[in-house]
Amino acid sequence: QVQLVESGGGLVQAGGSLNLSCKASGGIFRIIAMGWYRQAPGKQREMVATITPGGSTNYADSVQGRFTISRDNARNTMYLQMNSLKPEDTAVYYCNADSINLRFGWGQGTQVTVSL
Repeated sequence: QVQLVESGGGLVQAGGSLNLSCKASGGIFRIIAMGWYRQAPGKQREMVATITPGGSTNYADSVQGRFTISRDNARNTMYLQMNSLKPEDTAVYYCNADSINLRFGWGQGTQVTVSL
């Protein structure tokens, strides 16, 4: 059973930066595509960015050019560097497998709050 632990969220002013981390237990992490997702109050969970085991990335249009996803397979850890944050980036951020067929149980997520 793979467990996912997200960290690094916080309160930041618009224009600021945060770096999120996702630590996964289990070796399967290093052989599957992973992604960051977010859920704002009253909205559905949405994909933010994904990354393959080899490092190919994909981003939602809303974060393209501002966020950078990366991973360290040796440490079973994935990161999300978030720059130029906007109030609309406020949400709980989660990590999980990219493929819906490989999804693990959702972790608690990490809260990101961006103030004006």
